[in-house]
Amino acid sequence: MDKYKKLASNTIIFAIGTFSSKLLSLVLTFFYTRVMDTGSFGGATLIQNAVNILVPIVTLAVNSAALRFAIDKKSDKRGVFTTGVATTLIGFAVFCIFAPLVTKININDFNMGQYAVLLYLMLLGSSLRQLCQQFIRGSGHVKLYAVDGVIATATSAGFTFLYLGAFKWGIYGYILAIFTSDMLSVLFMFVCAKLWNFLDFKHGLKKNTVVPMLKYCIPLIPTVILWWIINVSDQYMVTYFDSVAESGLYGAGYKIPNFVIIFSSIFIDAWQLSAVDEYENEHKARFFTNVFKVYSGALIAIGAMLVLFCRIITDLYLGEEYYYSWHYVPILVIATTFSCLVNFFASVYMAEKKSVRSMVTAACGAVVNIVLNLILIPKFSSYGAAVATAISFVTVFIIRIIDTRQFVRVKINYLKLLASAALLVGMAVIMIFEVAGEWQSFAIAFVLAAAIVTINFRSVTDILHLLSEKTVNKKSKKA
Repeated sequence: MDKYKKLASNTIIFAIGTFSSKLLSLVLTFFYTRVMDTGSFGGATLIQNAVNILVPIVTLAVNSAALRFAIDKKSDKRGVFTTGVATTLIGFAVFCIFAPLVTKININDFNMGQYAVLLYLMLLGSSLRQLCQQFIRGSGHVKLYAVDGVIATATSAGFTFLYLGAFKWGIYGYILAIFTSDMLSVLFMFVCAKLWNFLDFKHGLKKNTVVPMLKYCIPLIPTVILWWIINVSDQYMVTYFDSVAESGLYGAGYKIPNFVIIFSSIFIDAWQLSAVDEYENEHKARFFTNVFKVYSGALIAIGAMLVLFCRIITDLYLGEEYYYSWHYVPILVIATTFSCLVNFFASVYMAEKKSVRSMVTAACGAVVNIVLNLILIPKFSSYGAAVATAISFVTVFIIRIIDTRQFVRVKINYLKLLASAALLVGMAVIMIFEVAGEWQSFAIAFVLAAAIVTINFRSVTDILHLLSEKTVNKKSKKA
Protein backbone atom coordinates (compact mmCIF):
# COMPACT_ATOMS: atom_id res chain seq x y z
CA MET A 1 0.00 0.00 0.00
CA ASP A 2 1.24 3.52 -0.83
CA LYS A 3 2.71 5.15 2.28
CA TYR A 4 0.39 8.17 2.07
CA LYS A 5 -2.70 6.02 1.65
CA LYS A 6 -1.59 3.79 4.51
CA LEU A 7 -1.23 6.87 6.70
CA ALA A 8 -4.69 8.02 5.62
CA SER A 9 -6.17 4.57 6.24
CA ASN A 10 -4.74 4.36 9.76
CA THR A 11 -5.80 7.95 10.44
CA ILE A 12 -9.40 7.12 9.57
CA ILE A 13 -9.35 3.99 11.73
CA PHE A 14 -7.81 5.79 14.69
CA ALA A 15 -10.26 8.64 14.17
CA ILE A 16 -13.14 6.30 15.00
CA GLY A 17 -11.80 5.50 18.44
CA THR A 18 -9.90 8.67 19.22
CA PHE A 19 -12.55 11.09 18.00
CA SER A 20 -15.23 9.38 20.03
CA SER A 21 -13.17 9.54 23.23
CA LYS A 22 -12.12 13.15 22.64
CA LEU A 23 -15.69 14.10 21.75
CA LEU A 24 -16.80 12.47 24.98
CA SER A 25 -14.30 14.60 26.88
CA LEU A 26 -15.88 17.69 25.39
CA VAL A 27 -19.43 16.51 26.13
CA LEU A 28 -18.56 15.53 29.69
CA THR A 29 -16.91 18.90 30.30
CA PHE A 30 -20.24 20.46 29.35
CA PHE A 31 -21.85 18.14 31.93
CA TYR A 32 -19.21 18.67 34.62
CA THR A 33 -19.48 22.45 34.54
CA ARG A 34 -23.20 22.19 35.20
CA VAL A 35 -23.17 19.66 38.05
CA MET A 36 -19.91 20.66 39.78
CA ASP A 37 -18.89 24.05 41.17
CA THR A 38 -15.48 25.51 40.27
CA GLY A 39 -13.90 24.21 43.49
CA SER A 40 -15.04 20.60 43.00
CA PHE A 41 -14.15 20.62 39.30
CA GLY A 42 -10.75 22.10 40.08
CA GLY A 43 -10.12 19.46 42.75
CA ALA A 44 -11.17 16.59 40.47
CA THR A 45 -8.89 17.77 37.66
CA LEU A 46 -6.01 18.14 40.12
CA ILE A 47 -6.40 14.44 41.05
CA GLN A 48 -6.67 13.45 37.40
CA ASN A 49 -3.57 15.47 36.49
CA ALA A 50 -1.69 13.89 39.42
CA VAL A 51 -2.52 10.43 38.07
CA ASN A 52 -1.40 11.44 34.58
CA ILE A 53 2.06 12.26 35.89
CA LEU A 54 2.22 9.27 38.26
CA VAL A 55 1.46 6.67 35.57
CA PRO A 56 4.82 6.99 33.74
CA ILE A 57 6.75 7.32 37.01
CA VAL A 58 5.18 4.30 38.71
CA THR A 59 5.24 2.12 35.58
CA LEU A 60 8.63 3.40 34.32
CA ALA A 61 6.79 4.59 31.17
CA VAL A 62 6.79 0.98 30.02
CA ASN A 63 3.64 1.48 27.91
CA SER A 64 5.71 3.63 25.51
CA ALA A 65 8.27 0.83 25.24
CA ALA A 66 5.45 -1.66 24.64
CA LEU A 67 4.31 0.40 21.65
CA ARG A 68 7.77 0.95 20.15
CA PHE A 69 8.97 -2.66 20.55
CA ALA A 70 5.65 -4.19 19.48
CA ILE A 71 5.95 -2.28 16.18
CA ASP A 72 9.19 -4.11 15.37
CA LYS A 73 8.22 -7.09 13.23
CA LYS A 74 10.98 -9.30 14.66
CA SER A 75 10.27 -8.55 18.32
CA ASP A 76 9.21 -11.18 20.86
CA LYS A 77 5.61 -10.04 21.46
CA ARG A 78 5.20 -12.34 24.46
CA GLY A 79 8.32 -10.93 26.07
CA VAL A 80 7.23 -7.34 25.35
CA PHE A 81 3.78 -7.68 26.93
CA THR A 82 4.96 -9.75 29.88
CA THR A 83 7.67 -7.18 30.64
CA GLY A 84 5.05 -4.46 30.46
CA VAL A 85 2.63 -6.14 32.85
CA ALA A 86 5.35 -7.15 35.33
CA THR A 87 6.82 -3.64 35.40
CA THR A 88 3.37 -2.08 35.88
CA LEU A 89 2.33 -4.35 38.75
CA ILE A 90 5.67 -4.15 40.56
CA GLY A 91 5.69 -0.37 40.23
CA PHE A 92 2.16 -0.08 41.60
CA ALA A 93 3.02 -2.34 44.55
CA VAL A 94 6.05 -0.20 45.40
CA PHE A 95 3.98 2.99 45.19
CA CYS A 96 1.49 1.54 47.67
CA ILE A 97 4.26 1.76 50.27
CA PHE A 98 4.04 5.55 50.05
CA ALA A 99 0.29 5.64 50.81
CA PRO A 100 0.80 7.23 54.28
CA LEU A 101 2.62 10.14 52.62
CA VAL A 102 -0.01 10.53 49.90
CA THR A 103 -2.77 10.91 52.49
CA LYS A 104 -1.00 13.99 53.90
CA ILE A 105 -0.94 16.00 50.65
CA ASN A 106 -2.67 19.36 51.00
CA ILE A 107 -2.55 22.18 48.42
CA ASN A 108 -3.78 25.53 49.70
CA ASP A 109 -7.51 24.99 50.39
CA PHE A 110 -7.71 21.55 48.74
CA ASN A 111 -7.00 18.38 50.78
CA MET A 112 -5.90 15.92 48.09
CA GLY A 113 -4.94 13.32 50.70
CA GLN A 114 -8.64 12.90 51.46
CA TYR A 115 -9.02 11.28 48.05
CA ALA A 116 -5.92 9.04 48.20
CA VAL A 117 -7.91 5.83 47.58
CA LEU A 118 -9.43 7.35 44.45
CA LEU A 119 -5.98 8.35 43.24
CA TYR A 120 -4.68 4.79 43.67
CA LEU A 121 -7.67 3.23 41.92
CA MET A 122 -7.43 5.60 38.98
CA LEU A 123 -3.66 5.05 38.78
CA LEU A 124 -4.07 1.26 38.53
CA GLY A 125 -6.84 1.42 35.94
CA SER A 126 -5.08 4.01 33.78
CA SER A 127 -1.74 2.16 33.91
CA LEU A 128 -3.19 -1.17 32.79
CA ARG A 129 -5.37 0.35 30.09
CA GLN A 130 -2.55 2.41 28.58
CA LEU A 131 -0.29 -0.64 28.49
CA CYS A 132 -2.89 -2.81 26.74
CA GLN A 133 -3.78 -0.01 24.31
CA GLN A 134 -0.20 0.65 23.25
CA PHE A 135 0.61 -3.04 22.90
CA ILE A 136 -2.34 -3.85 20.64
CA ARG A 137 -1.72 -0.69 18.59
CA GLY A 138 1.94 -1.57 18.10
CA SER A 139 1.00 -5.17 17.25
CA GLY A 140 -1.13 -3.97 14.35
CA HIS A 141 -4.59 -4.38 15.88
CA VAL A 142 -5.60 -0.87 14.86
CA LYS A 143 -9.26 -1.74 14.36
CA LEU A 144 -9.51 -3.29 17.81
CA TYR A 145 -7.81 -0.18 19.20
CA ALA A 146 -10.48 1.95 17.55
CA VAL A 147 -13.37 -0.23 18.73
CA ASP A 148 -12.06 -0.13 22.28
CA GLY A 149 -12.08 3.66 22.07
CA VAL A 150 -15.75 3.66 21.11
CA ILE A 151 -16.73 1.20 23.84
CA ALA A 152 -14.69 3.05 26.48
CA THR A 153 -16.44 6.24 25.40
CA ALA A 154 -19.87 4.70 25.96
CA THR A 155 -19.01 3.17 29.34
CA SER A 156 -17.29 6.31 30.61
CA ALA A 157 -20.29 8.43 29.67
CA GLY A 158 -22.71 5.98 31.25
CA PHE A 159 -20.86 5.77 34.55
CA THR A 160 -20.34 9.54 34.66
CA PHE A 161 -24.03 10.29 34.22
CA LEU A 162 -24.85 7.61 36.80
CA TYR A 163 -22.31 8.56 39.47
CA LEU A 164 -22.47 12.33 39.05
CA GLY A 165 -25.98 12.88 37.71
CA ALA A 166 -28.04 10.25 39.54
CA PHE A 167 -25.95 9.50 42.64
CA LYS A 168 -24.40 13.00 42.91
CA TRP A 169 -21.09 11.65 44.22
CA GLY A 170 -19.12 14.76 43.19
CA ILE A 171 -15.35 14.25 43.04
CA TYR A 172 -15.78 10.58 43.98
CA GLY A 173 -18.14 10.05 41.06
CA TYR A 174 -15.79 11.86 38.65
CA ILE A 175 -12.85 9.56 39.44
CA LEU A 176 -14.80 6.31 39.91
CA ALA A 177 -16.44 6.71 36.49
CA ILE A 178 -12.99 6.85 34.86
CA PHE A 179 -11.68 3.89 36.88
CA THR A 180 -14.68 1.66 36.13
CA SER A 181 -14.51 2.44 32.42
CA ASP A 182 -10.74 1.79 32.30
CA MET A 183 -11.04 -1.63 33.94
CA LEU A 184 -13.85 -2.71 31.58
CA SER A 185 -11.65 -1.57 28.69
CA VAL A 186 -8.76 -3.73 29.95
CA LEU A 187 -11.09 -6.73 30.18
CA PHE A 188 -12.39 -6.11 26.66
CA MET A 189 -8.90 -5.93 25.14
CA PHE A 190 -7.73 -9.01 27.04
CA VAL A 191 -10.62 -11.07 25.68
CA CYS A 192 -10.68 -9.77 22.09
CA ALA A 193 -6.90 -9.75 21.55
CA LYS A 194 -6.43 -12.91 23.66
CA LEU A 195 -3.70 -11.13 25.56
CA TRP A 196 -3.27 -14.06 27.93
CA ASN A 197 -1.35 -15.73 25.07
CA PHE A 198 1.29 -13.01 25.43
CA LEU A 199 1.53 -13.27 29.21
CA ASP A 200 4.11 -15.73 30.54
CA PHE A 201 5.95 -14.73 33.71
CA LYS A 202 7.95 -17.97 33.68
CA HIS A 203 9.43 -17.77 30.20
CA GLY A 204 8.49 -14.30 28.93
CA LEU A 205 10.88 -12.23 31.05
CA LYS A 206 14.05 -12.52 29.01
CA LYS A 207 17.11 -10.32 29.38
CA ASN A 208 17.31 -9.56 25.66
CA THR A 209 13.80 -8.07 25.84
CA VAL A 210 13.64 -6.60 29.34
CA VAL A 211 16.94 -4.68 29.19
CA PRO A 212 16.37 -2.94 25.80
CA MET A 213 12.80 -2.01 26.81
CA LEU A 214 13.88 -0.52 30.13
CA LYS A 215 16.82 1.21 28.46
CA TYR A 216 14.35 2.82 26.06
CA CYS A 217 11.57 3.73 28.49
CA ILE A 218 13.41 4.82 31.65
CA PRO A 219 14.74 8.04 30.03
CA LEU A 220 11.11 8.78 29.10
CA ILE A 221 10.19 9.11 32.80
CA PRO A 222 11.89 12.48 33.23
CA THR A 223 10.61 13.40 29.77
CA VAL A 224 7.01 12.84 30.84
CA ILE A 225 7.63 14.68 34.11
CA LEU A 226 9.04 17.59 32.16
CA TRP A 227 6.00 17.61 29.86
CA TRP A 228 3.83 17.54 32.96
CA ILE A 229 5.67 20.58 34.27
CA ILE A 230 4.92 22.43 31.04
CA ASN A 231 1.33 21.21 30.67
CA VAL A 232 -0.06 20.85 34.16
CA SER A 233 2.16 22.33 36.86
CA ASP A 234 0.77 25.77 36.11
CA GLN A 235 -2.65 24.66 37.39
CA TYR A 236 -1.09 23.59 40.70
CA MET A 237 0.81 26.87 40.91
CA VAL A 238 -2.35 28.85 40.20
CA THR A 239 -3.97 26.90 43.06
CA TYR A 240 -1.04 27.73 45.33
CA PHE A 241 -0.72 31.41 44.47
CA ASP A 242 -4.44 32.06 43.99
CA SER A 243 -7.14 29.47 44.80
CA VAL A 244 -8.62 26.13 43.74
CA ALA A 245 -11.61 28.02 42.31
CA GLU A 246 -9.34 30.06 40.00
CA SER A 247 -7.57 26.81 39.13
CA GLY A 248 -10.96 25.41 38.16
CA LEU A 249 -11.55 28.34 35.80
CA TYR A 250 -8.11 27.92 34.27
CA GLY A 251 -8.63 24.16 33.92
CA ALA A 252 -12.00 24.75 32.24
CA GLY A 253 -10.40 27.19 29.81
CA TYR A 254 -7.88 24.50 28.93
CA LYS A 255 -10.74 22.30 27.69
CA ILE A 256 -11.47 24.50 24.67
CA PRO A 257 -8.09 23.82 22.97
CA ASN A 258 -9.04 20.13 23.12
CA PHE A 259 -10.58 20.69 19.68
CA VAL A 260 -7.02 21.13 18.38
CA ILE A 261 -5.87 18.05 20.29
CA ILE A 262 -8.70 15.98 18.75
CA PHE A 263 -7.33 16.57 15.27
CA SER A 264 -3.72 16.16 16.35
CA SER A 265 -4.13 12.97 18.41
CA ILE A 266 -6.07 11.24 15.64
CA PHE A 267 -3.28 11.99 13.20
CA ILE A 268 -0.32 11.39 15.53
CA ASP A 269 -1.50 7.89 16.47
CA ALA A 270 -1.37 6.92 12.80
CA TRP A 271 1.72 8.99 12.04
CA GLN A 272 3.85 7.21 14.67
CA LEU A 273 3.28 3.88 12.93
CA SER A 274 4.03 5.34 9.48
CA ALA A 275 7.11 7.20 10.74
CA VAL A 276 8.67 3.97 12.03
CA ASP A 277 7.59 1.91 8.98
CA GLU A 278 9.04 4.39 6.49
CA TYR A 279 12.08 5.45 8.49
CA GLU A 280 14.52 3.23 6.60
CA ASN A 281 13.20 4.46 3.25
CA GLU A 282 15.73 6.55 1.30
CA HIS A 283 13.02 9.14 0.58
CA LYS A 284 11.99 9.55 4.21
CA ALA A 285 12.98 13.25 4.31
CA ARG A 286 10.54 14.06 1.51
CA PHE A 287 7.83 12.00 3.22
CA PHE A 288 8.35 13.75 6.57
CA THR A 289 8.43 17.16 4.86
CA ASN A 290 5.20 16.61 2.94
CA VAL A 291 3.36 15.30 5.98
CA PHE A 292 4.56 18.17 8.21
CA LYS A 293 3.47 20.75 5.64
CA VAL A 294 -0.08 19.37 5.57
CA TYR A 295 -0.28 18.69 9.30
CA SER A 296 1.05 22.06 10.50
CA GLY A 297 -1.09 24.07 8.09
CA ALA A 298 -4.30 22.32 9.06
CA LEU A 299 -3.42 22.58 12.75
CA ILE A 300 -2.87 26.34 12.65
CA ALA A 301 -6.06 26.90 10.65
CA ILE A 302 -8.07 24.99 13.29
CA GLY A 303 -6.39 27.04 16.01
CA ALA A 304 -7.38 30.27 14.28
CA MET A 305 -11.03 29.22 14.22
CA LEU A 306 -10.96 28.41 17.93
CA VAL A 307 -9.43 31.77 18.83
CA LEU A 308 -12.00 33.58 16.68
CA PHE A 309 -15.02 31.90 18.26
CA CYS A 310 -13.61 31.32 21.77
CA ARG A 311 -16.15 33.59 23.51
CA ILE A 312 -19.13 31.95 21.83
CA ILE A 313 -17.80 28.42 22.41
CA THR A 314 -17.05 29.12 26.08
CA ASP A 315 -20.50 30.60 26.66
CA LEU A 316 -22.34 27.68 25.03
CA TYR A 317 -20.00 24.95 26.17
CA LEU A 318 -18.88 25.80 29.70
CA GLY A 319 -21.79 27.87 30.96
CA GLU A 320 -22.17 31.10 32.88
CA GLU A 321 -20.13 30.17 35.97
CA TYR A 322 -17.08 29.40 33.82
CA TYR A 323 -17.58 32.11 31.17
CA TYR A 324 -14.67 34.28 32.34
CA SER A 325 -12.27 31.45 31.42
CA TRP A 326 -12.56 32.50 27.75
CA HIS A 327 -9.90 35.15 28.47
CA TYR A 328 -7.28 32.39 28.78
CA VAL A 329 -8.42 30.39 25.76
CA PRO A 330 -6.64 32.31 22.93
CA ILE A 331 -3.25 31.96 24.63
CA LEU A 332 -3.90 28.31 25.50
CA VAL A 333 -4.88 27.59 21.89
CA ILE A 334 -1.49 28.93 20.76
CA ALA A 335 0.23 26.80 23.42
CA THR A 336 -1.70 23.69 22.40
CA THR A 337 -1.04 24.25 18.69
CA PHE A 338 2.71 24.35 19.25
CA SER A 339 2.57 21.37 21.61
CA CYS A 340 1.01 19.39 18.76
CA LEU A 341 3.74 20.56 16.38
CA VAL A 342 6.32 19.43 18.95
CA ASN A 343 4.71 15.96 18.99
CA PHE A 344 5.36 15.60 15.27
CA PHE A 345 9.12 15.75 15.81
CA ALA A 346 8.82 13.33 18.74
CA SER A 347 8.23 10.65 16.09
CA VAL A 348 11.83 11.11 14.92
CA TYR A 349 13.17 10.33 18.39
CA MET A 350 10.80 7.38 18.59
CA ALA A 351 11.96 5.93 15.27
CA GLU A 352 15.62 6.44 16.24
CA LYS A 353 14.95 5.17 19.81
CA LYS A 354 16.65 8.35 21.04
CA SER A 355 14.59 8.78 24.20
CA VAL A 356 17.43 10.67 25.93
CA ARG A 357 17.31 13.43 23.32
CA SER A 358 13.55 13.65 23.78
CA MET A 359 14.19 14.15 27.50
CA VAL A 360 16.82 16.86 27.00
CA THR A 361 14.67 18.93 24.65
CA ALA A 362 11.69 18.65 26.99
CA ALA A 363 13.93 19.75 29.87
CA CYS A 364 14.67 23.02 28.10
CA GLY A 365 10.95 23.76 27.88
CA ALA A 366 10.37 22.76 31.50
CA VAL A 367 13.06 25.13 32.78
CA VAL A 368 11.59 27.99 30.77
CA ASN A 369 8.12 27.12 32.06
CA ILE A 370 9.10 27.01 35.75
CA VAL A 371 11.01 30.29 35.59
CA LEU A 372 8.20 32.09 33.77
CA ASN A 373 5.52 30.59 36.04
CA LEU A 374 7.33 31.87 39.14
CA ILE A 375 7.63 35.32 37.59
CA LEU A 376 4.25 35.67 35.87
CA ILE A 377 1.68 33.76 37.98
CA PRO A 378 2.10 35.87 41.17
CA LYS A 379 1.60 39.01 39.07
CA PHE A 380 -0.91 37.92 36.42
CA SER A 381 -2.42 34.70 37.85
CA SER A 382 -3.88 32.47 35.09
CA TYR A 383 -2.85 34.87 32.31
CA GLY A 384 0.76 34.43 33.38
CA ALA A 385 0.40 30.64 33.47
CA ALA A 386 -1.00 30.56 29.95
CA VAL A 387 1.75 32.80 28.54
CA ALA A 388 4.44 30.71 30.27
CA THR A 389 3.03 27.52 28.77
CA ALA A 390 2.86 28.98 25.26
CA ILE A 391 6.45 30.28 25.36
CA SER A 392 7.65 26.91 26.68
CA PHE A 393 6.17 24.96 23.79
CA VAL A 394 7.49 27.42 21.22
CA THR A 395 10.94 27.00 22.77
CA VAL A 396 10.84 23.19 22.54
CA PHE A 397 9.50 23.39 18.98
CA ILE A 398 12.46 25.50 17.84
CA ILE A 399 14.97 23.26 19.63
CA ARG A 400 13.52 20.07 18.13
CA ILE A 401 13.55 21.48 14.61
CA ILE A 402 17.28 22.07 14.99
CA ASP A 403 18.09 18.85 16.89
CA THR A 404 16.24 16.41 14.61
CA ARG A 405 17.88 17.70 11.44
CA GLN A 406 20.82 15.33 12.00
CA PHE A 407 18.38 12.43 11.59
CA VAL A 408 15.77 13.75 9.12
CA ARG A 409 15.98 17.08 7.34
CA VAL A 410 12.39 18.27 7.37
CA LYS A 411 12.14 21.27 5.04
CA ILE A 412 9.92 23.96 6.57
CA ASN A 413 8.49 27.03 4.86
CA TYR A 414 9.54 29.39 7.64
CA LEU A 415 7.99 32.47 6.02
CA LYS A 416 4.61 30.79 5.89
CA LEU A 417 4.94 29.36 9.41
CA LEU A 418 6.08 32.65 10.97
CA ALA A 419 3.38 34.63 9.18
CA SER A 420 0.69 32.22 10.40
CA ALA A 421 2.03 32.26 13.97
CA ALA A 422 2.25 36.07 14.02
CA LEU A 423 -1.33 36.39 12.79
CA LEU A 424 -2.49 33.89 15.42
CA VAL A 425 -0.76 35.88 18.19
CA GLY A 426 -2.30 39.06 16.79
CA MET A 427 -5.76 37.47 16.95
CA ALA A 428 -5.19 36.47 20.58
CA VAL A 429 -4.14 39.98 21.62
CA ILE A 430 -7.07 41.59 19.82
CA MET A 431 -9.63 39.15 21.28
CA ILE A 432 -8.36 39.32 24.88
CA PHE A 433 -7.87 43.08 25.14
CA GLU A 434 -10.72 44.06 22.77
CA VAL A 435 -8.50 46.78 21.34
CA ALA A 436 -11.31 48.30 19.25
CA GLY A 437 -14.45 47.28 21.15
CA GLU A 438 -16.07 43.85 21.27
CA TRP A 439 -17.57 43.61 17.79
CA GLN A 440 -14.91 45.69 16.06
CA SER A 441 -12.24 43.46 17.59
CA PHE A 442 -14.11 40.39 16.40
CA ALA A 443 -14.23 41.85 12.86
CA ILE A 444 -10.45 42.47 12.88
CA ALA A 445 -9.82 38.99 14.25
CA PHE A 446 -12.08 37.57 11.52
CA VAL A 447 -9.93 39.19 8.84
CA LEU A 448 -6.76 37.79 10.44
CA ALA A 449 -8.35 34.32 10.69
CA ALA A 450 -9.30 34.51 7.01
CA ALA A 451 -5.69 35.37 6.20
CA ILE A 452 -4.43 32.36 8.18
CA VAL A 453 -6.86 30.02 6.42
CA THR A 454 -5.87 31.48 3.04
CA ILE A 455 -2.17 31.01 3.74
CA ASN A 456 -2.75 27.40 4.82
CA PHE A 457 -5.63 26.60 2.45
CA ARG A 458 -3.59 24.15 0.38
CA SER A 459 -2.65 22.19 3.49
CA VAL A 460 -6.28 21.92 4.61
CA THR A 461 -7.51 20.80 1.19
CA ASP A 462 -4.62 18.32 0.84
CA ILE A 463 -5.41 16.53 4.07
CA LEU A 464 -9.14 16.47 3.29
CA HIS A 465 -8.43 15.15 -0.22
CA LEU A 466 -6.14 12.42 1.10
CA LEU A 467 -8.67 11.21 3.66
CA SER A 468 -11.69 11.49 1.35
CA GLU A 469 -9.84 9.70 -1.45
CA LYS A 470 -9.15 6.79 0.88
CA THR A 471 -12.76 6.70 1.96
CA VAL A 472 -14.00 6.76 -1.64
CA ASN A 473 -11.61 3.96 -2.57
CA LYS A 474 -12.94 1.82 0.27
CA LYS A 475 -16.54 2.38 -0.83
CA SER A 476 -15.75 1.60 -4.47
CA LYS A 477 -14.10 -1.67 -3.50
CA LYS A 478 -17.14 -2.68 -1.48
CA ALA A 479 -19.42 -1.86 -4.39
